[in-house]
Amino acid sequence: MQIETLKVFCDVVESKSFSQAAIRNTITQSAVSQQVKNLEARFESQLLVRGGRSITPTEAGNILYQAAREILQRFDHFQSELKSLGRGITGTVRVATVHSVGLYEMTKVIKTFLKKYPRVNLHIDYNRATRVYENCLNGSIDLGIVPYPKPRKGIHIISLPADLLILICSPEHPFAHRHQVDIHELDAQNFVAFEKGIPSRQALDQIFRKHNIKVRVVTEFDNIETIKRSVEIGAGLSIVPLLSVQREVLAGALVQIPFVRHNFFRPLGIIVRRNHPMTPAVEKFIELLQRPQ
Repeated sequence: MQIETLKVFCDVVESKSFSQAAIRNTITQSAVSQQVKNLEARFESQLLVRGGRSITPTEAGNILYQAAREILQRFDHFQSELKSLGRGITGTVRVATVHSVGLYEMTKVIKTFLKKYPRVNLHIDYNRATRVYENCLNGSIDLGIVPYPKPRKGIHIISLPADLLILICSPEHPFAHRHQVDIHELDAQNFVAFEKGIPSRQALDQIFRKHNIKVRVVTEFDNIETIKRSVEIGAGLSIVPLLSVQREVLAGALVQIPFVRHNFFRPLGIIVRRNHPMTPAVEKFIELLQRPQ
């Protein structure tokens, strides 16, 4: 059994697709199927359940997946260390984050990292925060970057500087010419919100409850880009991280207004698997994230 076979199996489990696993490993779909069959024959157990378009691991498959992922990570770690001797930092760094962090907070870090460590393969995935936690725990990523990080079993959190939150509105809104606004003035205002269950929505709801404010939620979205477009056309106000709207503010499509008397922040954090060794490349990426930008 080769290390490549374990990687193929892990890719099938994580992508829930034979075709996606084939693409990731630049082999044919039939080759993926054959490698899975070989594993099932070797361990005398069914490892995957193929139901329609979905593929899920059996109990035996889950056991193998966890063990294989651990083996692959340790292999990557010592391989990276060996290659790095006398040759600089090499290897792979797999990062997952939410769109509002990856698109606005990490751009400079990514450019700096790629320039400084050109021999490292950097992979960035964008997903919901819940999925970032899942991928961190199952080992399919090296680290995640999430807003409002929460302690979880098996997860270690490394704090990052928090984002300043500001109010945004369209240039035609009555607030557009204001230099500042009191949070209490949002009471009864039309508001464009994140969907329920998203950490940013939960945090803003908590702020509104604390200040006894009841906004009128007119629409809900699962991503910051659609929220901005909705605010641009005058659907309502919203509260977002300062860095996420600089392009639209400069273009005149949105107006940003700071709060008076109160400052509100969005905490950020790096999440990694607790007690799991990091490769030199991963450590360097985390170092860059922690530096003031």
